[in-house]
Amino acid sequence: MFFQDVIGQEATKKRLIQSVKEERISHAQLFAGPEGSGKLALALAYAQYVSCKDKQDGDSCGQCSSCKKYAKLIHPDLHFVFPVVKTPKFKEPVSDNFLAEWRKLIGENAYFNLDDWFSFIGVENAQGLIYSHESEEIIRKLNLKSFEGEYKVMIIWMPEKMHVSCSNKLLKMIEEPPMKTLFLLVTESEEEIITTIRSRCQLVKIPGIQSEPMKTAIQKLEGVAGRDIDNLVHLSRGNYRQAMNLLNLNESTRYNLERFKELMRFAYGRKFMDLFQWIDDVSSIGRERQKILLQYAMGLIRENFIFNMKNPELVYMHEEEQAFSSRFSPFINERNIISMSKELELAHRHIAMNGNPRIIFTDMALKIVKLIRK
Repeated sequence: MFFQDVIGQEATKKRLIQSVKEERISHAQLFAGPEGSGKLALALAYAQYVSCKDKQDGDSCGQCSSCKKYAKLIHPDLHFVFPVVKTPKFKEPVSDNFLAEWRKLIGENAYFNLDDWFSFIGVENAQGLIYSHESEEIIRKLNLKSFEGEYKVMIIWMPEKMHVSCSNKLLKMIEEPPMKTLFLLVTESEEEIITTIRSRCQLVKIPGIQSEPMKTAIQKLEGVAGRDIDNLVHLSRGNYRQAMNLLNLNESTRYNLERFKELMRFAYGRKFMDLFQWIDDVSSIGRERQKILLQYAMGLIRENFIFNMKNPELVYMHEEEQAFSSRFSPFINERNIISMSKELELAHRHIAMNGNPRIIFTDMALKIVKLIRK
């Protein structure tokens, strides 16, 4: 991955390159930013630049043996840790068990999220973690001498999904790292990482992608002909993954929209038999997808409240969402917006805490029945 492959983020690129030139490479760095901002792509470009044997002024050379191996993500001194799931084949899974799929997904598009990753490996109904036994692999790999490069690089994607015992063992490694070890933690929720790890990492804040580079990137995508690019830039809100999704709504987004529409229609119509069937269906899709559905619902509730203000610059909904909201939004108002948002947030928190989904969704749905007619 080259810096030139990362969309926008010019100021961050310059800071990272300058730190290498001035030999001020912090051994533990936390790349934190919103979804679709290019955090993982930046971490990969930075790692490649650090290891490049013929660094250019603004990027890796792309020709040395190190760069060629980084291009395929097969450099022996580059290691990855990311959330995985237990399967019949892997009872105690570690990241290396899914490394081939990981490399393939990054090769196709480095702007993905956790839902995309689990869908790619066919376990979208599971709740993934970085399990405690992953720490043994981390310690083993980093205690080895560098094979080819000056630095051993460990990229940890979504460290907020790390088991507590794994975090504690990683903390010791960050406090007393082997010589020439570089930790790059890539997160969307830095507040969910244990404080002791956050405090020992240099924070690299990654903002959403700026409008102009986003516009340039969207223009290169397939299916953009005839679309309002400025509106796509506006709706993406600095999230390149969202921009791609807006061009061709993926299955997950369509599913979440349909389930949201059903919930609100059944609740408003007090169709309890349909509502209980909805609860049964949603209770069976797996915790990760349940959390994503609830997050989506929270966002769409807020968008419908803002939609009533008749100010399109404040609205961030695609065409299908707006078509539904043009009729639904009057039912979201100052009398129920806060209470309804709290119920969805509470359900999300309880699902994340491994509560019984049938009980959680039943309680939430019945409360929405009362709130939607306020």
